[in-house]
Amino acid sequence: MLKPITRREFVASTLSTAAIASVAGGKGALAGSASSARSASSAVSASSGASQAAAIPFVAQPSWKDQGVLNLAHSPHAKLHNVPVRAVTIENGFWGARREVNTTQSIPTMHDQLESHGRMDNFRRLVGKSSAPQIGGPGCDSHLYKWIEAVAFTLQSGDRPELHKTAEDAIDLVIAAQKPNGYLNAYWVGERAPFSMTPEAQQSGHELYCLGHLLQAAIAYYRATGDRKALDAGIRMVNDFVLPTYGPAPKLPIISGHPEIEMSLIELYRITGDKRHLDLAGYILAGDDRIHVPLQASIYLFSGTPFTERTQVEGHAVRALYACCGAADYYLETGDATYWRTLNTLWDGMVSTKMYVTGGVGSRAQGESFGAAYDLPNVSAYAETCGAISSMMWSWRMLAATGDAKFADEIERALYNGVNSGMSLSGTLYCYTNPLAFDPSAGITIRNPWYTTPCCPPNFERTIASLPGYFYSTSSDGLYLHLYDNSTLNWHLEDGTALKVTQKTNMPWDGDVEITVAPAQPSQFTFYLRIPGWAGDNASVTVNGKPVTGAVAGAYLPIHRRWSAGDVIQLRLAMTPQVLSANRQVADDLGRVAVQRGPIVYCLEQLDQPGEVHLTDLSAAVSMKPGAEFTSEFKKEFLGGIVVLHRDGVVAEEPSLAGSPNSKAGPGALYGPYQDHADARYSRSVRLTFIPYYAWANREASPMEVWTPISKV
Repeated sequence: MLKPITRREFVASTLSTAAIASVAGGKGALAGSASSARSASSAVSASSGASQAAAIPFVAQPSWKDQGVLNLAHSPHAKLHNVPVRAVTIENGFWGARREVNTTQSIPTMHDQLESHGRMDNFRRLVGKSSAPQIGGPGCDSHLYKWIEAVAFTLQSGDRPELHKTAEDAIDLVIAAQKPNGYLNAYWVGERAPFSMTPEAQQSGHELYCLGHLLQAAIAYYRATGDRKALDAGIRMVNDFVLPTYGPAPKLPIISGHPEIEMSLIELYRITGDKRHLDLAGYILAGDDRIHVPLQASIYLFSGTPFTERTQVEGHAVRALYACCGAADYYLETGDATYWRTLNTLWDGMVSTKMYVTGGVGSRAQGESFGAAYDLPNVSAYAETCGAISSMMWSWRMLAATGDAKFADEIERALYNGVNSGMSLSGTLYCYTNPLAFDPSAGITIRNPWYTTPCCPPNFERTIASLPGYFYSTSSDGLYLHLYDNSTLNWHLEDGTALKVTQKTNMPWDGDVEITVAPAQPSQFTFYLRIPGWAGDNASVTVNGKPVTGAVAGAYLPIHRRWSAGDVIQLRLAMTPQVLSANRQVADDLGRVAVQRGPIVYCLEQLDQPGEVHLTDLSAAVSMKPGAEFTSEFKKEFLGGIVVLHRDGVVAEEPSLAGSPNSKAGPGALYGPYQDHADARYSRSVRLTFIPYYAWANREASPMEVWTPISKV
């Protein structure tokens, strides 16, 4: 058994192994053959240049501006199809405010951070415009690519000239660094070049990972502007560098190392129609037994063995879920039943045994990894922001395949909580990890403007920028509504009928949603209205004032009728706070509860509690009707405008936690006699205040907890 390691330790150790192997002549023979093969292909590519890629025709329908986050228009096993980001305008409201901060603060300041931390100079050096040393690890190109993708999705919602120009300059800089043979990477150059794309380096070198993010950024930019120059550069690296040399025997083998390339190649296939891109993704997902990967490394990497042999999500959480995204894309194109069985097994296992109530995933800091089933600690929870984003991406693909609302429920859970907590309300500070309990006395600053591996900030930015594309889907028989907020859809049904849908709501603070449906002419179709799983039995629906029956929590309500302009759906969802308990096998949560109202998970921050009571001495008073004991208060000027929850609690005057500052056992004692918090001799009543989890750590440093001890009354 290998000891658990971090991503940085893994990268450093495997790169050293690659260098030793090359010098010793072991698997270095593969390095030499790879270098020779690249040199041979370079001669062909150098003469053809970018014009070869530019000549590649793209699919005619839908056009570049009509493609969604995923272009599933011709995917034979997609039940639902994306609508373009530009088709949905998110207006003033919860996500409108968050997106405006993303556009005006987060994306511009992240560009400045990338510049000041050398990410631009890494490319300038390659074209003779900088003498600065290379800065950052082997995955650092991807941080710039994700930032470009964030800008591209922003431009899909409307032009922002300054951002457009900044992204254009960044793209030109990247393309200028591309080699004549199509290779493009700012890390694997100079003295590192001999080790590029060796099997050892592939496991940790992030070359294909960076290529995947280049493709995703270029595709998003193409869909924003119609400009294919970045996309042509990505295609050149795939077609001129990768495909001629790497793949099934007799070519050199591939292991993706950090999965990402799989879904990117399939999205490229959806644009080019070039089946080689789909087949290469399938080959990578299947693994190549010419590269021997030890069991523990295969678990950590979530690659190197056939995807269809996986039985649980494990290892590095983001790697695992990016692989699942690629596998889901592969299923959507091929219908391979083995992939579908595996995907459902993995997704069900994750949601039922390995996911936090916030939608966070990856409980262990060591290896940034999934733990065993029910291993969901709170204080040490890693729950990387990229993990919640990747689970949302995977569920989006599963939803497209099925139209099953359980996947939309998990998208919503992650989005409002585990994803949204990843960026401060100011838009300039980020959480890499998202614990469910925190004490700043350990000296950790949870929100920072930059990280040594800054993968999460631009990942958050591209997700929020693309959010309009997640609100609706079309199907052969109608329209699906997934997410609620003030917004307007201007699009069409799959039979070509123009359709406008307008939402008016104060979600997530209010459960009333008014939806106006306006087809260009009266049309018969089904409007699939999502009834969230948290709604319970209290959802009610009317159309033009007449009740519609059949609403079931955690399902889409199909409303089939002849729709005319001005028809109104009224959805009412009860926003009663819910007190949740965890499975008894989650040891950290025994005797504790979490609070959720609508899609929002709440927490206690010590700043909001009465007096100088320490958070560890508080418990929530819970009776037989816990949901009825809250009072809700909307505070417009507090933390960006939120609903605050209040309920009775108990503070232990002589805490059962021996060794706490107030304990008779003294501050040096680790253990002491048990005392019941509910015992009136040792407790007094207080009023607890809960705030949304995503809003924590936006003031001064303060202890926080999601799972609160209970005191029965």
